[in-house]
Amino acid sequence: MPLAPANQSHLIRSSQKDEYYQSSLRNTANEAFQTLAAVLSALQEGLRFQVCSLPVGSKRWLDWRREIELLSDLAYYGLTTLSGYQTLGEEYVHMVQVDPTKHRVPSRARRSLFVLLHSFFPYLLEKVLVSLENELEGGGARQRQAASRSWSLEAWLRRGVQRGVGLLPEPQRRACLPAVSVLRQALTLLQRLHVALFYLSGSFYHLSKRAAAITYLRVAGLQGDDGTIRSSYRLLGALSLLQLLITVSLQLNNYRKKQRARQEWQLHRNLRCTLPENTHSLNLHSNPQHTHSGGGPQGASCMLCLEERRHSTCTPCGHLFCWECITEWCNTKVSCSTPTLKHISE
Repeated sequence: MPLAPANQSHLIRSSQKDEYYQSSLRNTANEAFQTLAAVLSALQEGLRFQVCSLPVGSKRWLDWRREIELLSDLAYYGLTTLSGYQTLGEEYVHMVQVDPTKHRVPSRARRSLFVLLHSFFPYLLEKVLVSLENELEGGGARQRQAASRSWSLEAWLRRGVQRGVGLLPEPQRRACLPAVSVLRQALTLLQRLHVALFYLSGSFYHLSKRAAAITYLRVAGLQGDDGTIRSSYRLLGALSLLQLLITVSLQLNNYRKKQRARQEWQLHRNLRCTLPENTHSLNLHSNPQHTHSGGGPQGASCMLCLEERRHSTCTPCGHLFCWECITEWCNTKVSCSTPTLKHISE
């Protein structure tokens, strides 16, 4: 059976097919977990399973949504790649994985490295960055995290981040928060650069496969002009690199503007500090809102997580939620029977 290197179109179609089946598996696992959590909560309270128990199930689902999706992805690749079988996407386009020699399938160690980098490493990196941001910001975010899942991996990472940040002096802590934002932007730009290089070279559609050095061979057949397909994608890769260069230039320009504005504000604040002290007292008495920094009633709670709202967000129906809670809900739920969230799905 003749084999030939897979081109860009085969790799993209295979990845899209895998993402489709992974999404179906995640949705099924999420719905099963949410229903099970609601039933267990109702049984623990000695009540019948009714719609009123759905918010409790939603809260627990929001707490464990990322872990459920991680387990779903690990199960998918565990039953396919780690077991030595093709994924459904690879089978769809008649491709097989090979190591750098192009003559053998990847070893189990190489396949395990790919699965860890593709599924577990993004989850771990996101948890570390979120914990670092919350610790540097402090306040309500830290109290909210301390109250949930004290025995989870997230809590273990949070304690490690707290110990590390606690060793830093205050000036360095203030400088680390913008650094985390820059790191997030750098990761996004790195992903875009990798995709552009994939369009140019025709291999390694995922960073995890590039790190594990896993490539593909396909069954040769009447698949059209392979040279024309590769040339079209090379043009797309050149345009992607040009777009990436423009994006980086604009971001650097915005950064310089922000630095200039920060310096001007620092100069303005220094000038205000030179004013007489009684002038400041007069201004404070004439503007009582400066003495109160509260952002709303302390008892306001999110209708999804049932905790005090963070970054309150209003939906078209007029209900208030945490920004993180409502975005996670809308990203995974197409429709919902809960009366509270009925207008969101519409």
